[in-house]
Amino acid sequence: MRKNKNLIVNMDSLVLLLLIPALHLVHAAHSQVSVQPTVEFVSGQSRIFSGENLKLRCQVLDDYNSAWTIQWFRDLQLLPRGGDVLYLRRVSVEANGKYSCRGVRGTDQGNIYTKSSPPVDVQVDGGWAILHNPQNRSLVGTTLELSCDLRNNPKVREVILYKNGVEVMRNGQLNQRFYLSNVTLADTGRYSCRASWDIQRQTYSVISTPTYVEILEILTKPVLVMVTDDPKIPATKMRLECHVQYNAPEPAPAAHYYFYQQDTQVAPASSLNRVLLSRQPGLYTCKVRVPQLGLLRLSEARRFR
Repeated sequence: MRKNKNLIVNMDSLVLLLLIPALHLVHAAHSQVSVQPTVEFVSGQSRIFSGENLKLRCQVLDDYNSAWTIQWFRDLQLLPRGGDVLYLRRVSVEANGKYSCRGVRGTDQGNIYTKSSPPVDVQVDGGWAILHNPQNRSLVGTTLELSCDLRNNPKVREVILYKNGVEVMRNGQLNQRFYLSNVTLADTGRYSCRASWDIQRQTYSVISTPTYVEILEILTKPVLVMVTDDPKIPATKMRLECHVQYNAPEPAPAAHYYFYQQDTQVAPASSLNRVLLSRQPGLYTCKVRVPQLGLLRLSEARRFR
């Protein structure tokens, strides 16, 4: 009986030893590195006509120039094809979706994956007209450029631009681009275009589906946030955070943050949007300034009791 007990103990130890490498392999198979790929359009645009071709490229850049096998996803579903370039031929509207990629590399301990890339949106239009916004986003004070592209490129007689269903501008023959200068926040809206052309004494007219265009401020109005419940902050302190959207194109000039109590500056100007202060009752505000662009925005006051 003693011998059997030892045998049982030894067998249990053997099973445990066999399980340890297996558990290690399971962990390794799901390991992920901090590298994040990017997806770019090689040919085509984010909005294309059905029947056209589209090429997307996945770029994985790491410090070691490792060799990665690329996996492609549409709406988070793995696609059967791989490779650095995803070639979509004669696309149909079923190809609509958000495309992303990631890298995978095999090792002795299992597969290692990169993070998934930020997705790019692909919209396939089955109609005859697409209104393109090449800049993707426009800032207050800049010129908004829109292009009314047509299937098969007929020679247009007239093109009309609409915003929220109301005519904004019309162009004559062969001019399918629109330029709205010095745009403001009020120019945000849903834009579409109507094009007309003649074939054999017959006039054809088509209209695009609406495209949402957002006009952004270079520097939005700051919002002051008071943080008092962070366990890392001493009980006698509070952290002020100045939240703002800064949309200047790269390379963007530095933004400077200022903090005030009762109109008295309580910390030196800094490129950091937060400051740690002693808890004192009063009204607090923050200010953001971009000297090179001549921009200055002030938050609403918040009271600390």
